[in-house]
Amino acid sequence: MSDLWPSLALDAWQDTYTTLHMWTQVVGKIRMVQTPWINHSWHLPLYLTARGLTTTTIPYGSRVFQIDFDFIDHQLQISTSEGQRRIIKLTPRSVADFYRAVMQALADLDISIKINTSPNEVTDPIPFEQDEIHKSYDAEYANRFWRVLLQSERVLREFRSHFAGKVSPVHFFWGSFDMAVTRFSGRSAPEHPGGVPHLPDAVAKEAYSQEVSSAGFWPGAGLGYPAFYSYAYPAPDGFGKAPVQPESAFFHEGLGEFVLPLDAVREANDPDRALMAFLQSTYSAAATLANWDQDALKQTWFK
Repeated sequence: MSDLWPSLALDAWQDTYTTLHMWTQVVGKIRMVQTPWINHSWHLPLYLTARGLTTTTIPYGSRVFQIDFDFIDHQLQISTSEGQRRIIKLTPRSVADFYRAVMQALADLDISIKINTSPNEVTDPIPFEQDEIHKSYDAEYANRFWRVLLQSERVLREFRSHFAGKVSPVHFFWGSFDMAVTRFSGRSAPEHPGGVPHLPDAVAKEAYSQEVSSAGFWPGAGLGYPAFYSYAYPAPDGFGKAPVQPESAFFHEGLGEFVLPLDAVREANDPDRALMAFLQSTYSAAATLANWDQDALKQTWFK
């Protein structure tokens, strides 16, 4: 726990990563179906806590409940506003077993919820109740993952505070399994083409209906290593050639976005400063090349 920016080599926890991704989708979909819709799908992410990830409060009629991942004691807690609680141990168990345990715990609390059990934003999805393949849980790496998110969130929240325009919370999307914060120029954007695996095109089109500069942290499935990222939609001409900081950051042609490996941040003399330089320089590149009104969007009231 003393290592603020722990190592998170993808090959060391790939199976746990995949399993945990599906577990967060089970929990995230419960929040999604019970929460009023908010633009850009801001009603469905999870949020960081001092012990893990949370749905925050979820309405159920006049009742309220909440689901929390605890990556210190390694358990899932389902709590109600009446003071009831159910605990599910986080141990090596299949997605199907986890799904059944969560639904049974909700039923024990007199909460009846139905979700679409097909995973989103993954290739070859297996319905939760049928997934006996993904069943790994390495507690050490689950804890490391949360600790990286926790430190990343600190810096992302500071970065967010410098912007006076429309900006998302710093939140964790269980579909793509990444932490993100998104700034908006205030102008409409060309219609997004969609095509995200197992995600309705209408969702992507609405999410990107306005010009954005978005950044965050991704554990790296498909990239090969954990990294911070930054992209613009639509990407202005010359975006990929823009100079950014620190020196270890680069434009990934395949992804169409800037990337900063986690290890480059971990090994920096000042990790917070290195990450902030990446966030600010990539935003500046997007906003300058797309002619955002940066003076109007800069937060100047409080410093």
